[in-house]
Amino acid sequence: MDKKELVERITKEVLVRLNEQNRTVELSGQSTGQTAVAEPSGSSGSKVRVPADIAPYIDHTLLKPQATRDQIDKLCDEAAEYHFCSVCVNSTWVAYCAKKLRGTGVKVCTVIGFPLGAMDSRSKGFETRNAIENGADEIDMVINVGALKSGDLKTVEEDIRWVLRACRPTTVLKVILENALLSDEEKVIACRIVKKTGVDFVKTSTGFAETGASVEDVALMRRTVGPDMGVKAAGGIRSFEDAKDMIDAGATRIGVSASVAIVTGQKSKSKYQAV
Repeated sequence: MDKKELVERITKEVLVRLNEQNRTVELSGQSTGQTAVAEPSGSSGSKVRVPADIAPYIDHTLLKPQATRDQIDKLCDEAAEYHFCSVCVNSTWVAYCAKKLRGTGVKVCTVIGFPLGAMDSRSKGFETRNAIENGADEIDMVINVGALKSGDLKTVEEDIRWVLRACRPTTVLKVILENALLSDEEKVIACRIVKKTGVDFVKTSTGFAETGASVEDVALMRRTVGPDMGVKAAGGIRSFEDAKDMIDAGATRIGVSASVAIVTGQKSKSKYQAV
């Protein structure tokens, strides 16, 4: 990249880090480093009181295969207007979003091995490196669900590590479990493996399975990983009440497409159903 692009990229990263620090202070009262983490379940209660308080938790998401450029433009404009944490898009849109959001403080998140998690680990690593080079700040990877259900925990862990090795020190990595396909015992095992690797977040769902996030799953994941690791709830969250339920259960990030409806307090037709 030329000198101008390098300066702009460094400026963006500085703004992102400052934005993260401000959010961390606002949400938890202290700086915890790379990831903005709100008060965990079991604390004296989250600081989310009104719909607008949800905004810093939100990964504003559009992962539908038919997403158009106009829809991606709208996604980015809304994220900047409402000060969401990030936009979450398929990797084909990463470079476009990174350029469009430059200087706004909104991060770019993308998905890896999505939505099945059955991609070869080396391919996941390559996909991750390419996305980061194109401007991705955060990575949401899908766990190897088949390996987990086969009891091949070594493969599950190594799959995560292939992606982790492809990340930069500043990259936030989230691991999607796809809880709709797992027993509670498998969810706990998966959380323990994810925590062992030292990544930033464990995440409930892709949003493409039969069901998405649930309060019970978020609470189980929070109990398993402890108070210091991020927990992202995603899939079927469509209202302020839904999102607050997840945060009160221990979620520190929310992946939603109904972000504007949530922060403006619009009513939801249903709860916790994947789209």
